[in-house]
Amino acid sequence: MAPRRKAIRAGILFIALLIVSGVVLMYRGNDAVILATQRKDGILTAEQVKLSFDSVGGRLINEAVREGQIVTAGQVVMELDATDTNLAIEKIRAQIAQLDAQINSTAGNMNTSLFRADNDEQQSFRQIDSQRGAVNAARATLTNAEIDFKRKSELFSVGAIAKSQLDDATMTLNVARANVDTQQQLLNRLLAGTADTGATDSLNLPTIQQERASAENIRNDIAALTQQKKFLEVQLKELEVAKSRLTLHAPEDGKILSILQKQGEMVAANTPVILLETRRVYYDIYLSEEQAVNLREGDEIICRTVAGGKQVRGTIRLLTQAPGFADLRQSREKGQSDLSAFQVRIYIDEPEKILAGQTVTVEL
Repeated sequence: MAPRRKAIRAGILFIALLIVSGVVLMYRGNDAVILATQRKDGILTAEQVKLSFDSVGGRLINEAVREGQIVTAGQVVMELDATDTNLAIEKIRAQIAQLDAQINSTAGNMNTSLFRADNDEQQSFRQIDSQRGAVNAARATLTNAEIDFKRKSELFSVGAIAKSQLDDATMTLNVARANVDTQQQLLNRLLAGTADTGATDSLNLPTIQQERASAENIRNDIAALTQQKKFLEVQLKELEVAKSRLTLHAPEDGKILSILQKQGEMVAANTPVILLETRRVYYDIYLSEEQAVNLREGDEIICRTVAGGKQVRGTIRLLTQAPGFADLRQSREKGQSDLSAFQVRIYIDEPEKILAGQTVTVEL
């Protein structure tokens, strides 16, 4: 009987301990389900950036960093050979200089032509004034010749003068008339079809207008050369931009994880050459609907590193429904979940305190 009593006592003691343990766990909430609900773990992940040469390619001549090296924003990490680009830039600059010379020369020719037209106009005005005076003089001579002819005709009719004197007066009159016609023709030639208003400075001589029009047409040549220069200047800017892109700079602070192209290799445009680990560090946790409803994007979350127990602040950047694998499925039909899970992405505000890959814990 003694062994049987001992067995009964042991069984009663075991049952009592089991009941007590269950009660304690129930009140303290330290069972596995409760712990998983109250504490969430996540792995710190650093965002990675693939660096590449923007729209340019060539031979890699300078590998300025090594794997594992810490770099700062703007630091040179790689360079491509710029020989061809430099030659193209020099060629474009020479063409621009040549166009500048042509523009200056053409502008000089235009100014010379306009100056010559002004001089020709003044000379024509002086010649017209002079010729107008000659016409007036010829007309005055003609008037005198007509008066003399009329007087001698009257004298000859009464026998006061000889026939020879009348003939001389007739010849003088004819010469005066011919001289007036000649001088008027010369004046008309200088006027070149322009109506003579008597005001010389207001005359618009066709020959002078043609000279000025020819000079103004040179402006079109200058405009065409100027447009060619602008086109070359755009090409020059494109080449200068392409040259600047031959030098690859770190876009932000971080660490070089991997160098994908080695010095001396040909690199294609937009091909990743460096993998950079940034200082943007985050971790994801998955919460139930009841827990997620109290959170908002922008809220601050305190986490603790498993190794070292450091407290680190973070900010919720993303709060969205989690993929289907995180949902709780029990009795729903057709694969529907009983409870939806929410993904919370938290970015660390002080990344210098931790290392990517560490595990952190969030107490809810």
